[in-house]
Amino acid sequence: MRALRSKMPRRDAARCWAKAALIVPALVICSHEALAAVLNATVKDRSGAPIEDAVVTATPIAANSVGTEIETQGVVDQVNKEFVPYVTVVRVGTLVRFPNRDNIRHHVYSFSPAKRFELPLYSGKAAAPVLFDKPGIIVMGCNIHDWMVGYVYVTETPYFGKTERNGSVQLHGLPAGDYRIQIWHPEMDIPEQATARTEHLDEQATVSANWKIDLPAALRPRRAPVPESSGY
Repeated sequence: MRALRSKMPRRDAARCWAKAALIVPALVICSHEALAAVLNATVKDRSGAPIEDAVVTATPIAANSVGTEIETQGVVDQVNKEFVPYVTVVRVGTLVRFPNRDNIRHHVYSFSPAKRFELPLYSGKAAAPVLFDKPGIIVMGCNIHDWMVGYVYVTETPYFGKTERNGSVQLHGLPAGDYRIQIWHPEMDIPEQATARTEHLDEQATVSANWKIDLPAALRPRRAPVPESSGY
């Protein structure tokens, strides 16, 4: 007796195997995410008011536990003669684009040791992205509009975030282990190393970390009262 043959055409069978090949890695990723920890971070000032734009980083103490995935692109826009966002956080090796939504010219620059660059920006003309290849804090300005100030925080850890208006941020997907967690804000008057603490994160755990810091009044340049129609 001849063995019964599958009634499924070879082409359909190949499609089923291809779908299975896509599903299995997805299940592995979901399983990993389900086992990972979550860090809830909150940053407030001494009066209890939430602080926006505070950078929170979680660096694994065991070097071999650092993930390898990198967000390859970031964006710092120019909107109404301001950097948007005011603070940008990226991982080392990220290309950042600088579009210009204003209908005027900007000239973005940085003299920071972690990244020095000058970038003329024209409305409707794309500029080459900037590669941020060293960790550090980059302060940006505009040669044309003196009040424009923005920051790019470049970190080596893949686990980072930035607080929202409510002063909070969640970091997801942290493998179990010990972490050095610290915060940074462009206007705080202490070094970020002074905010560091060590936390142990277990699988599927949710850990809260709270900071209260002094935030003196920012000494930002005053915006020039120039009419929009002037082209400046």
